[in-house]
Amino acid sequence: MCVWPESESFKDDGLGSVPSHWKGACDKGQDHKFSCNRKLIGARFFNKGYAAAAGALNASMNTPRDMDGHGTHTLSTAAGSPVPGASVFGFGNGTASGGSPRARVAAYRVCYPPVNGSECFDADILAAFDAAIHDGVHVLSLSLGGDPSNYFDDGIAIGSFHAVRRGIAVVCSAGNSGPALGTASNLAPWIFTTGASTMDRDFPSYIVFEHRKAMAAGKSIIKLKGQSLSMTTLPEKTSYKLIDSAKAGLANATTKDAQLCMIGALDPAKVKGKIVVCLRGISARVAKGEAVKQAGGAGMVLANDASTGNEIIADAHVLPATQIKYRDGLRLYSYLNSTKNPTGFITKPATVVGTKPAPFLAAFSSQGPNIITPEILKPDITAPGVSVIAAWTRANSPTDLAFDLRRVAFNSESGTSMSCPHVSGVVGLLRTLHPEWSPAAIKSAIMTTALEMDNKGELILNASSLPSSPFGFGAGHVSPARAMNPGLVYDLGDADYLDFLCALRYNATVMAMFNGGPYTCPGEAPRRVADLNYPSITAVNVTAAGATARRRVKNVGRPGTYWAFVTEPAGVDVTVTPSILEFHAKGEEKGFEVSFQVNNAALAKDYSFGALVWTNGKQFVRSPLVVKAMA
Repeated sequence: MCVWPESESFKDDGLGSVPSHWKGACDKGQDHKFSCNRKLIGARFFNKGYAAAAGALNASMNTPRDMDGHGTHTLSTAAGSPVPGASVFGFGNGTASGGSPRARVAAYRVCYPPVNGSECFDADILAAFDAAIHDGVHVLSLSLGGDPSNYFDDGIAIGSFHAVRRGIAVVCSAGNSGPALGTASNLAPWIFTTGASTMDRDFPSYIVFEHRKAMAAGKSIIKLKGQSLSMTTLPEKTSYKLIDSAKAGLANATTKDAQLCMIGALDPAKVKGKIVVCLRGISARVAKGEAVKQAGGAGMVLANDASTGNEIIADAHVLPATQIKYRDGLRLYSYLNSTKNPTGFITKPATVVGTKPAPFLAAFSSQGPNIITPEILKPDITAPGVSVIAAWTRANSPTDLAFDLRRVAFNSESGTSMSCPHVSGVVGLLRTLHPEWSPAAIKSAIMTTALEMDNKGELILNASSLPSSPFGFGAGHVSPARAMNPGLVYDLGDADYLDFLCALRYNATVMAMFNGGPYTCPGEAPRRVADLNYPSITAVNVTAAGATARRRVKNVGRPGTYWAFVTEPAGVDVTVTPSILEFHAKGEEKGFEVSFQVNNAALAKDYSFGALVWTNGKQFVRSPLVVKAMA
């Protein structure tokens, strides 16, 4: 493809694409004051599918410009250049940099304001895939997705298949429908699917109050740690009356709406000048603060419900506010209900690094098992996705709420949309370091070197402070430095994925859609889904006869000998054959078989987790083992 020369300015033709006469010149191999052997850098938009549903579009829709902020935030996370002095209202101040800061970037807009509940249409997504493939990109970062569906009905699965077979790595978000199991999306094995977890940076803001104990003990100062990016603060150590929002509703408002601090549900006569305690859920977190502000409240404490547990997010609130954990919320509600005149104050937020434990899995992060192909573990990996600071558009507020008129250059956002470009950036670095590696090899390198332990040396927890599992974090939390030299990789090519589809018994028409032409599936010994050479190994519905999974690993380091070490899933015996692999050259491949035998069906009837590690004493190539016994 072509790119306009650095010495020549490019005038936006309103279409967000290379002018047709330039493209035609490139297609003919001509050089008209610009280089035809360089990759396209630019922005394009695709909205014909959207227009088919929405009707005639306003001219303002015909642009790749980001009016929302989501695309700016994710693209700068993946490949933004280093920018000193980046912060959100002064918080998190430092140098912001994308994962691949020297990469050239191209933006493909496919999402628009919702129509009938849909924002991103398959027709536009597939058109963008086609353009990206033609433009010669190396990595595609897709912070979008929908409900899981069969791969032949999934536009992202189809488009990403054609990208991957052309050597383009595709990274996608797992979704924000957690913590329920079976909620992960973007489930195709050729997609690199990311969950979201925290990092070791906090923005603490405390709610402080005096709790009277027994008469002899007097009072005790209680400080409950929350998170906030509030740009306005209350006077230090000046107490305000506290009120439970459930007791501050208007006469015509339901108790539930008041408890959730819905807009228009709070009574100004009860709220004015007070700090209001609201419950998280249903409405946007910052919108609850706006409800308190409209009613004349001085500040807000947002308490998590049971489902969100310890996942507290630093938001750019419109009034002094902080968000606290579920258990701390219970303590605060207990104080409100046991005290005649409860008072307290909210401290000014700060920026603190090195917090523990970190990372832990975000409650919103969608989880496995894979409901389309249970033999393929999803998500594949987890990465920072909570309170991530990155670039933002001036066309939208930091909260994406209509009442918020503030504008910022950088914003803090949370979601698997934010974790996806973290992984994309790492993929870009590995693509530069190892240009000969396939997308599958890069995925393997990142997965098999990921960390399942937090900075306290314990298994990564979930938002309820309980041990998480591969259904939440996949192979673990991404570790870029370790991924550079993985030792061994699980590689895959076109035929592997096509045979995988054959194993799903896709018919000739569907196979041709993926292959771009007829494809003959293996006849006598068709490939089993369980034998896809994936970096994680999952065996489902294992009977008394046991189950096997075949894998092969490629040496991408020095010659040497690797030994297999297994952490067996509860209730399962695991045998690796052979258990020693000796490599004499770089690029050499060796196969092995993993056998599963259930010894205690009660322990393995739901799902049981373990790990297989190949090591030469220096590198540790780790694969999650996931086993479910036949019910």
